[in-house]
Amino acid sequence: MKIVMLDAHTANPGDVSWAPFEAIAPCEFHPRTPVSETVARCAGAPVVITNKAPMTRQIIESLPDLKYIGVIATGFNIVDTVAAKERGVIVTNVPGYGTPAVAQHVFALILELANNVGASAQSVAAGGWQRCPDFCYYDKPIIELAGRTLGIIGYGEIGAAVARIAQAFGMKVLASKRNWSGGPPAGIEAADTDTIFREADVISLHCPLTDATKHLVNERTLGLMKKTALLINTGRGPLIDDQALAVALEAGTIAGAGVDVLSVEPPKDGNPLLGAKNCLVTPHVAWASREARLRLIDACAANVKAFLAGSPVNVVNP
Repeated sequence: MKIVMLDAHTANPGDVSWAPFEAIAPCEFHPRTPVSETVARCAGAPVVITNKAPMTRQIIESLPDLKYIGVIATGFNIVDTVAAKERGVIVTNVPGYGTPAVAQHVFALILELANNVGASAQSVAAGGWQRCPDFCYYDKPIIELAGRTLGIIGYGEIGAAVARIAQAFGMKVLASKRNWSGGPPAGIEAADTDTIFREADVISLHCPLTDATKHLVNERTLGLMKKTALLINTGRGPLIDDQALAVALEAGTIAGAGVDVLSVEPPKDGNPLLGAKNCLVTPHVAWASREARLRLIDACAANVKAFLAGSPVNVVNP
């Protein structure tokens, strides 16, 4: 038996160990795998691990020895789970590993938009402070978070972690969730999405990407927002209509945005959010702290061991 990992580089560019997998079986680690080479690399392997390398119906049906696909990530839309189930192939993912890292990144984006720390440091490095006649200067308003309202769309594990940080800053928290079993936690006010768009000073997206949530942020919902509001997306890129957001930023419909994900990744030339006014774009790294990647590797290896023991966990195609 062997384990084939198709795109090992993102989870481990070389700074952590693959020992949890190597303790299970011989492994082949490929930094990246073009779709044209997937079948050849996976031939004969019952266990395949992928992060973003697609496992399509055609690929799955071309691998008669395949028994298990482990997604070394939370999102699993790169796997045709229906085709896998038809072939008796178990597919698992890793939920929850990146919660602290993603919540931290949400506030890194919020605080950069609110305090302009990076822009201020760049201005000082360019000589702005030396040229200033006063003891201090600021090119943009500094926004205090205390007393403002954070709206969380998708109150799951990450949304709850973001809410706790917001409360520590003295923010009021509105949150939407498909089903509040037993009601929202203390200090959290349940609200529908339109109410959040209208009332929140900062909106953070944490809902799953579905047909219903694709382009949740669009011309209509952006038009509901305050002109002073900020929008944060560390969830899924297609939750936002990129063009509509770019237009809203240029027009001053909202004050700013911070996004760690885009509708197409890596982005193509001409993506309207690259260079848009008051828009921070980071390259899908909210999840990628060293600590989170260690948890990811450990949990994904544990998924493989559970499958081999006959008791699979975190199955996404039951």
